[in-house]
Amino acid sequence: MFILFEEDGAFKAGSVLADNDATLQVESASGKRSKIKAANVLLRFKEPSPTALLGLAESEAAGIDPEFLWECAGEGEFAFAEFAQDYVGHAPGAVEATAVLLALQAAPIYFHRKGRGRFRKAPPDILKAALAGAEKKRLQAEAIERMAGEIATGTLPDEFRNQVDALLFKPDRNRPEVKALEAAMERSGKSAQALLFAAGAFRSAYELHYKRFLFDQFPQGTGFPEIEIPHAPDDLPRAEVQAFSIDDAATTEIDDALSVTPLPGIGWRIGIHIAAPGLGFGLGSPLDGVARKRLSTVYMPGNKITMLPSEVVDRFTLYGGRDCPALSLYLTVSDTWEILSHESRCEVVPIATNLRHQDVEPLFNAETLAGGLAEFPFRDELLTLYHFACACEGRRGKPSATQGVNDYNFDIEGDLENDPDGCRVHISERPRGSPLDKLVAELMIVANSTWGRLLADQKIPALYRAQVGGKVRMTTSPLPHEGLGVDCYAWSTSPLRRYVDLVNQWQLVAAVSGKTPTFSGKSDVLFAAMRDFELTYAAYADFQRGMERYWVIRWLAQEGIAQLDATVRKENLVKVDRLPGLHRVPSLPELAPGSRVTLAVDKTDLLDLTLDFRFVAALGATAEVLPADLDGDDGDAGEEVEAAPAATAVPGEAAAPDALQPAQADGAA
Repeated sequence: MFILFEEDGAFKAGSVLADNDATLQVESASGKRSKIKAANVLLRFKEPSPTALLGLAESEAAGIDPEFLWECAGEGEFAFAEFAQDYVGHAPGAVEATAVLLALQAAPIYFHRKGRGRFRKAPPDILKAALAGAEKKRLQAEAIERMAGEIATGTLPDEFRNQVDALLFKPDRNRPEVKALEAAMERSGKSAQALLFAAGAFRSAYELHYKRFLFDQFPQGTGFPEIEIPHAPDDLPRAEVQAFSIDDAATTEIDDALSVTPLPGIGWRIGIHIAAPGLGFGLGSPLDGVARKRLSTVYMPGNKITMLPSEVVDRFTLYGGRDCPALSLYLTVSDTWEILSHESRCEVVPIATNLRHQDVEPLFNAETLAGGLAEFPFRDELLTLYHFACACEGRRGKPSATQGVNDYNFDIEGDLENDPDGCRVHISERPRGSPLDKLVAELMIVANSTWGRLLADQKIPALYRAQVGGKVRMTTSPLPHEGLGVDCYAWSTSPLRRYVDLVNQWQLVAAVSGKTPTFSGKSDVLFAAMRDFELTYAAYADFQRGMERYWVIRWLAQEGIAQLDATVRKENLVKVDRLPGLHRVPSLPELAPGSRVTLAVDKTDLLDLTLDFRFVAALGATAEVLPADLDGDDGDAGEEVEAAPAATAVPGEAAAPDALQPAQADGAA
């Protein structure tokens, strides 16, 4: 005697060794013996053999139409063996009965299982819905297969066209388009971005990187809402100074200006004047909502995304030839360059002019200072400020700019928005540490440290930049900044392009005017702004570095450069001549820091931003290695060491010192 039984959800057949009513001892075709409950037995038969039954039944079941079975079935619950007799028209054999069982089991849309060997036909409305769902799945599977084939062969499926960004940047794995893309990736061995790019989903690799950034950081786009442009108060006193700024060619967010007034018998009154958007709008205003969301201006080669609308920037930037609202710090300085006292004011400041680096630097540099300065506007003021800056640097005991380290300016020529691949890139180097750099850097350090101490002394909450034990971080506590050699440092000099500075400006305005501070006590809002700023600022900096790497790769191809010389910094880390940043070269032999080598451009990829170099030869020469170099930083003292992407230029502009990095020891930046 043989039986068909169900075990662990599967149908099995075997020979009965012993039948004890409630249980049976059964031997399977493999020789395995098991104890089976009688309730699990579905069919008893004498032929064919257990090894042949299921194979024969499966073949016969394949020819049974489930729709016809459904039409034959009655409305009530039934056992498969009884239904098999109605279906075949006679007492069914073991193969026939088992075939009907397998057909019923394989058609869950048509028949609902009600127990072992028992079924009930699906109601018509449920069957109709289930069939529609099954057809939808079938069509979807066909569509997935078709889309996968198209994208794998370089054709963009029509279904992809309006959701390319979501497919690449935030894929929903439940969507058929994502399933098709993943299938194509598995077949081709290529990445999603490589497949989409090859199929023409993006006009250029530049567009891909830019769209990825916008998708992550600006999902609603970079445009500004309609907002009323604020005004500073009308009753601000007018300063009796002639201030000037020092900026690159077309910088629009001019945050700082300087002034010098002689004080006979004492020395000078030096003014540091900072643009004051904080006098025009406050916390909770529509403009604050915009600035709080963006947190910083974003810089990249050839473009920037401002923190504030251009109309607001125009209203508060320190343009030459007009009176501008400002938060001013006045330093009374002796003829030996000691700071005797300081005073802060909210006022209107006459900005006489905006001095430009390219105009002033040829006249005011290390050589002209040594040989005698020619006549030019604000020569005497610049000379006074430079001597004061040198004295400040000496008192701090820290250099404001590390000699021998360069900033890299990217100038993009062409229509970047519509034809990025047709653009040309020009990369230029500018050594840090010029007299103008030192002048601006030191005065901004004085302003940020003085105002930080003012807020701390008045116990007004603020956001500080601290460096203790080598780690630079934002904090709400007035901790020292060891890298700058100051006991307290609060970013306050870039309120047009950095939200932290704007927050601190609101607090400073309250301190100066005797009003209630915007933030008081341990404000959760203040802490949240600090946390969000750090995360966002880091993301912006990563994006800027990535885009600079993109343009470096473009520049190498554009200029046909296959080899470059470099300086070993430590182990396999090198500084490549004419390029920003440090690069790891795994093939580099063990060489002392400062060793000069020649490298070949080994591999580049604009999509992955891969830039690999291969060691070619040692040059047998050495170069000076600065302490910052050995730490792996291509930066400067203090703030510049922590995060210094290269300066960048917008088309038609010189490289902007209002780039994300503190290009002048956190000064003009």
